[in-house]
Amino acid sequence: MNSSTEENYLKALFSLSGKSGGVNVIDLSKKLGIKMPTVTSMVKKLSQKKLIDYKKYKPLHLTAKGRKEALLIIRKHRLTEMFLVEKMGFGWQEVHKVAEQLEHVQIPVLFERMDEMLNFPKFDPHGEPIPDQTGLLKQEQYDKLSNRATGETVVFCAVENTTDDFLEYLNNREIRLGLKLKIHGIEPFDGSMLVSYGKRQAERLSHTICERLLVRKT
Repeated sequence: MNSSTEENYLKALFSLSGKSGGVNVIDLSKKLGIKMPTVTSMVKKLSQKKLIDYKKYKPLHLTAKGRKEALLIIRKHRLTEMFLVEKMGFGWQEVHKVAEQLEHVQIPVLFERMDEMLNFPKFDPHGEPIPDQTGLLKQEQYDKLSNRATGETVVFCAVENTTDDFLEYLNNREIRLGLKLKIHGIEPFDGSMLVSYGKRQAERLSHTICERLLVRKT
């Protein structure tokens, strides 16, 4: 059984790995906010447990075992977030910190019951896919709103680089998952977009906002 600290390392490694799969120790240190000597010590420990491939001065790689462990932690996190929103009435901007704690609970039946009560959801409240019980993650192919063109109608499907403050901003603008947005114009100077959705007929979204909204065409 891995400690909560080890699980946080695995989750961070998965988050940083991207398409290449390799993670620099310095980047891992920055993401976790932990000093390099401590990170290096933990990396060696995880390597001994066959959870990562570690070679001095080389990028870190999760092993198949480590990747599965990371995805099962993510599964618990995202199921918890969904349960808090759907069954307990929390806002999508309120659930991350609670899920950060509950993801380390080592009671599999608890999360199996959550999954069943939620009717086996495929996505969390932020549109992120929920790994299955074997650690399999099915990634959806979305595009950034900022990449779409004038005249298109798109569906808001997920949030990238989410924070509580950003979700609160979306709440205030009445932007929810599943919302259809019509693009009426794009400002050449700063990339901001003029869009309409719901009862709002002329909303301008900054390029920064559009970069973080993941969408698909209708």
